[in-house]
Amino acid sequence: MRFKELSQQFSEYFNKKHFPDRPEKLYGAASYMLQDGGKRIRPVLCLMGNELFGPIQSETWVVASALELFHNFTLIHDDIMDRAPLRRGKQTVHAKYNDSTALLAGDVMLLQAYQYLNESGSDKIKELIRLLNKTGQEVCEGQQLDMDFETAVSISLNQYLQMIELKTAVFLAASLQMGAIISFASETDQQNIYEFGKNLGLAFQVQDDWLDSFGNPSTFGKQNGGDILANKKTFLLVKAQEKANDTQKKVIADILHSSDTDKIQRMLEIYRTTGVDRDAQSVKMNYMGKAYGHLEKITVPTPNKNALKDLAVYLLEREI
Repeated sequence: MRFKELSQQFSEYFNKKHFPDRPEKLYGAASYMLQDGGKRIRPVLCLMGNELFGPIQSETWVVASALELFHNFTLIHDDIMDRAPLRRGKQTVHAKYNDSTALLAGDVMLLQAYQYLNESGSDKIKELIRLLNKTGQEVCEGQQLDMDFETAVSISLNQYLQMIELKTAVFLAASLQMGAIISFASETDQQNIYEFGKNLGLAFQVQDDWLDSFGNPSTFGKQNGGDILANKKTFLLVKAQEKANDTQKKVIADILHSSDTDKIQRMLEIYRTTGVDRDAQSVKMNYMGKAYGHLEKITVPTPNKNALKDLAVYLLEREI
């Protein structure tokens, strides 16, 4: 599959020294974050957005590196705000070092991301910086909403969808569009690839919420019900609160205040009874349909789009 091939190629390209040696603690913390860096989805999307319109240009690899650094900067700061002890199975930066060093490590990662953009030599540097700035602001807005929702008794489904659009989907969309910008794609094609990525991101997050409760642990990689134990606002919880009758709403409130061992099973039963497990799959398919619709509008030969279609299948039809 093209995504996996490009992911391997990018990992080999990105596996280099990005920071000076001193101060050792600062740059050691930044480098530590980049070890075992996950799927590299955003930089690979940038490469795929570029390749949709022709051969991948050399500057795209540099811009993709900037996106990977930018993404990891947001993760470092998110982990501090969430007090998360682990990321990708190992200590988070703030847990291994301390909060102050982690903040600074995120800051230098952000600055290096912009340095890479400047070094890319792209003729479209102003457009790239403008889009990354807009996206960064939106990600911050999404993170703030996510934190606000932690203490809210309930939120509307539209509020939840707006939050995941800002926190997750717009960055995926922007990564694709930045690749298209480098290829001098038309504004219409840029908008369509952006909308493809945004809808793909929304579908991915709804699917991720569903998998946390109903996925196969052996293939999903996590035990079911982590979001339920954490009382996390997910599509399933928000939709269940919206659809529940008065009796079910009381049960949901009781579960949210409970620490009993049967908490997960009780909430899963509510999800099944209210039908929100099926609703999640329906909403996911709706977003997928929108994504494919925008992909079809892009004015490139149909075979050029196959890699992005395969990517959608890879992300959204994972083993469940």
